[in-house]
Amino acid sequence: MNKKIKEAAVRLRGKCRADAGMVTSEYAMGIIAAVGFALVLYEVVTSGQVRTELQDIVKKALSARM
Repeated sequence: MNKKIKEAAVRLRGKCRADAGMVTSEYAMGIIAAVGFALVLYEVVTSGQVRTELQDIVKKALSARM
């Protein structure tokens, strides 16, 4: 009986110590990747052709009859 309790305690301790999250360096890399993606998206959206297309879409939406 005592052996079963010790084995259960060891299994429980192992599960409690499992790494379930990211470490600080992984957070930093995730933030850098997100900022890089945001910059690329910003550059695409503010480019001349895309800006013109977006303005045309907004103008059409605002001038639509209901």
